[in-house]
Formats: sequence, structure tokens, C-alpha cells
Amino acid sequence: MKAQAISIERETVSTAPDCKALFTGFMQLGLMGFGGVLPLAHRIIVEEKKWIDESKFTDLLGVCQLLPGGNIINMSVAIGMQFQGVKGAICSVLGLISAPTAIVLIIYQVYERFAYLAAVQHMIQGLAAAAAGLLFATGLKMLRPILKSYLTIFTIVLTFVFMLLIKLPLALTLFILLTINVLVLGVKKS
Repeated sequence: MKAQAISIERETVSTAPDCKALFTGFMQLGLMGFGGVLPLAHRIIVEEKKWIDESKFTDLLGVCQLLPGGNIINMSVAIGMQFQGVKGAICSVLGLISAPTAIVLIIYQVYERFAYLAAVQHMIQGLAAAAAGLLFATGLKMLRPILKSYLTIFTIVLTFVFMLLIKLPLALTLFILLTINVLVLGVKKS
């Protein structure tokens, strides 16, 4: 991944995290991120650790969504790479996935044994609803720094139309939106 293309300015960081801090920070994120870590990633990376600011987080997430693989894995690689190079990227990813992987292996074995119980099925539905709520709240937080132009609002509306109403694939939606934004910005500069 071209983490060098992602400009994360060091002045937004109180102190550059070392490999141990990257590992433990992303492990904390992985352990707390039930139902997906993206809702907590913003809080931990931006608000608690202050590794990057809100604007950089939003920009980085946008780039990570264009790349293959999980957004948070891509983000951990980019942040680790920015601060500690390849070692930092490896430490970040290992921190993110090591403990949760072990926990999932254990919990899945228990779930498989008791999945037929109505109480277990209701619990899973409740957890899914809570995860959706967390994701929605994070999305609203991320809107604050980018709602500065009509083009941004137009792009958000088009995203909803393409993804929810027309049900276009993500890659096609991103291509169309990128093309529209480049054309509009190109015309604006002329």
C-alpha cells in the first residue's frame, strides 16, 4: 500500500507512537470493537491517542475504502507505516487481529453449540442493532469536518442514491463519484 501518499502530519500528534504503542493501541481497538472497530477507531485514534486529527482520519478512511481488504486493516497499516515504517505496519496489524482472532475462535465454538436457543438468537439480533447504531453515530461524527461545500453534500446524497436505491456495487459507485468530483473540480478551476 502506498502509505507515503497519505500525508499524516506529525504536528497533529502529541508524540509519535513507537511499535509497542502501535501494537497495544490497535490491540485495544481490536478488543473493544465488537460488531466492527470503525466506530471505536475514530475515538481511540483521534480523540484518545491523538495520533492524527479528525480531518486526516476522514481522508485516510476514504483512501482505505478504495483499497482492497478491510478498511480498518488498511488504516492500521497506513498509520503504522507512517510512524514506524514496515515494522510499525506489522505491529499495528498484529495488534489489531491477534487477540480478537483468538477470542472469535473460542466464542464461535460456544455459539455453534448453542445457536439453536431462542435467547442466543435474540442476543445476536440485539448486538447487530447496537453495532449498526455505533456505525451510524461514527458516520455522523465524520461528517463534521467534511461538510464544507455543496459538492460534498451532493456526493453524500448521490452515495445514498447509488448504494441504497439503485443498489450499485461499491466499486462502481466510487468510480462514478470520483469521476463526478474530478470533473466538477476541474470545471471549477477553469
